[in-house]
Amino acid sequence: MKGLCPNCEKITDLKIFKTKEIFNVRSEPIEVDVECYKCMECEKEFEDPRSKSDPLEKAYREYRNRHNMLHPEEICNLRKHYGLTQRELSGLIGWGGATLSRYENGALQDITHDRFLQLLKKPENLQSLILKNCDFLPDEKKERILAELSAEIGESCTIPEFIEEHFGKYEPEIDSGFNKLNLDKLFEAIKFFATDGVFKTKLNKLLFYADFKHYKDFAVSITGARYIHLPHGPVPDNYEHYFAILIHDEKVIQPREVDYDDFVGEEFYSQKEPDTSVFKTSELEILGYVKNYFKKYTTKAIRDFSHNERGYKETENGETISYKYADDLQI
Repeated sequence: MKGLCPNCEKITDLKIFKTKEIFNVRSEPIEVDVECYKCMECEKEFEDPRSKSDPLEKAYREYRNRHNMLHPEEICNLRKHYGLTQRELSGLIGWGGATLSRYENGALQDITHDRFLQLLKKPENLQSLILKNCDFLPDEKKERILAELSAEIGESCTIPEFIEEHFGKYEPEIDSGFNKLNLDKLFEAIKFFATDGVFKTKLNKLLFYADFKHYKDFAVSITGARYIHLPHGPVPDNYEHYFAILIHDEKVIQPREVDYDDFVGEEFYSQKEPDTSVFKTSELEILGYVKNYFKKYTTKAIRDFSHNERGYKETENGETISYKYADDLQI
C-alpha cells in the first residue's frame, strides 16, 4: 500500500505488520498487539498516527479483565440504567466531579473505587446509598429511582451484610487464623491504624502484621481475615470492599491523594475514634505493638520488610498466605 512515511516525509510503499508492545500498568507488565508500518524505501518502522486503536487503552482493558474490574462502558451503563447524571452519581458516592467522568472516558480507575461501583450493581446497595444521601437528587427523580430499585430487589441487605454473605462464609481454619471473619474488629482495626493518617499500602501491611503477630503469640487471629500475596506485599483478601464501606457507606475514613514527584499516593484518615471495647486485652496490646513498631517505617520500607516474610516468599501472586507462616514472622 501507498502512504506517507513520517521519516521520508513523502508518499512511499508501506508494509503493514503487527508487533508486540509491553506497557507497565501499575507495576504489572501487559503485552498488547500493535499495528505498525514499515517504509520500503527508508526501512524505518512507525505507528499510524491516525489509528483509532490506542495500545495503552488495550493494555488498560487487559488489566481490567485480569482484575475483574469494570470497563468504561459498564460504568457508564450502570449510571445511565437509572437515568443518573455524572454529577448526581458523583454526589451520591462522594467523589470529585471529574473522577467519574475520567473513568467513563477510559482512565484506569482506582481499585477501591471500582469495587464500590461493583457493589452498586446490586440494587439494594444503590437503594441504601440514595436513602442516606437523598439531597443529591430532585424529589421526583429520587422517588422514580427508588420505585425502580424496589421492584428489582428481592430481599434487601446492607453493604456490610453483602460482604459477610459473599466473603465471610467460611469456618475457622488455618487460612483465617482459626477465627471467623469479624467485620467489627476489622473495621475498628482499620480506624485504629488510620487515626493519624496512613497510606493505603502501609495500612494493609499493618493489618497483616497485627493478625499474624496475634496468631503467633496466642494461636488465633484478631479479625479472622484471610491474607493474599500481591505485588506490594500481603493484603487482606477483598480489602477493596472493606475500604469502600468505610469510605463511602460508613463515611468514617477520609481518603486524600498525596502528589509526589513520580506517583500519587492515597492516604487514609479516620474521622472517628476506634471503638477499642470490641478488642480483647491481648488484641489491643498487639495492635498497639504493631503500630509503634512500624511507626517510623515509610510505605516503601514496610513493603520491602514484608517481602522478606517467609509466607510471602513461598507464595505466588494471588495465593493465600496461610497463618502457618506466623511462627517465622520477623516481629
